[in-house]
Amino acid sequence: QLVESGGGLVQAGGSLRLSCAASTRTFSAYTMGWFRQTPGKEREIVAAINRSGGSTYYADSVKGRFTISRDNAKNTVYLQMNSLKPEDTAVYYCAADQRWTAVVFASRSPDYWGQGTLVTVSS
Repeated sequence: QLVESGGGLVQAGGSLRLSCAASTRTFSAYTMGWFRQTPGKEREIVAAINRSGGSTYYADSVKGRFTISRDNAKNTVYLQMNSLKPEDTAVYYCAADQRWTAVVFASRSPDYWGQGTLVTVSS
């Protein structure tokens, strides 16, 4: 089970940190990532991180603004979002899969998903 938290309303230029807590004894065996979706649009990858945290992937639209990290001791993955823009408004989903590296994860549909948390950026 994946449970996201940290979404909310923020002004453009502001910051938010999303968290995703996983209820599994083998969290370190999973590549983790964040996707987002807005109404009428396809779901898109935001960022992914490999099992050890040593390799990451970012969508071009968030490079330099967002940072994905993980704490395997706490079974949690984070998404630090800075310099937020109105176009970052979306429901953000945490996802997990054991099969892929971070780069491959970004182009596939992971096995496990959270329920989503809404991020709204006002202009």
